[in-house]
Amino acid sequence: MTLLRLEGIGKSYRQGEVTIEALADVDLVVETGEFAALVGPSGSGKTTLLNVIGGLDAPSTGRVLLDGTDMTALPESRLAEFRLFELGFVFQAYNLVPVLSALENVELVMVLQGRHATERRERAEHYLELVGLEGMMHRRPAALSGGQQQRVAVARALAAGPRLVLADEPTANLDSENATALLDIMHRLSHEEGTAFLFSTHDVRVMERAERIIRLRDGRIVSDDRVEPGH
Repeated sequence: MTLLRLEGIGKSYRQGEVTIEALADVDLVVETGEFAALVGPSGSGKTTLLNVIGGLDAPSTGRVLLDGTDMTALPESRLAEFRLFELGFVFQAYNLVPVLSALENVELVMVLQGRHATERRERAEHYLELVGLEGMMHRRPAALSGGQQQRVAVARALAAGPRLVLADEPTANLDSENATALLDIMHRLSHEEGTAFLFSTHDVRVMERAERIIRLRDGRIVSDDRVEPGH
């Protein structure tokens, strides 16, 4: 079942007198529950494409349809609400709130969703346990390592129950053991809960687990292959 459809996506920036074409005529379809990796050299457009899909950046041309809704046609207030319920984000910079504990950071999106306090707490604890942080739920970000903060960010994205998780280099700060464990969790959720995952990555560990490799170069998709995990 089609979850995400990109039609003719382009994105241009002005830098002084020069126009930078970050994305050019990108067409892409992602199905429910897919586990896909966006790969390509730095500057190929991976992060820009994730930002456009996530509604964080408007395309210069084309449309982004998520579950049949044209995100590019939504007013900003409706787009923010749509993102809140349909999309999960894992950023390279974590984007955790420094004054909140790990548990409170994971609960925060669910507070905005209007979920009941009991449900929020149960889901936050469940996903923090899933990512191996059961003993660190009450620590603030400053008391966690970079890898632990990354796992909090993943738990926060998953706990909100999104249809699609967009992850920009989600394993960049993790050792092999933690990266493998985290990928196992996300892979299982893609199959059990139908959550689709789209990663931007340079990490061979992610590429080896992906079921689809989408290669970008100079803002264009140059190949799109379905593969067997562990290939």
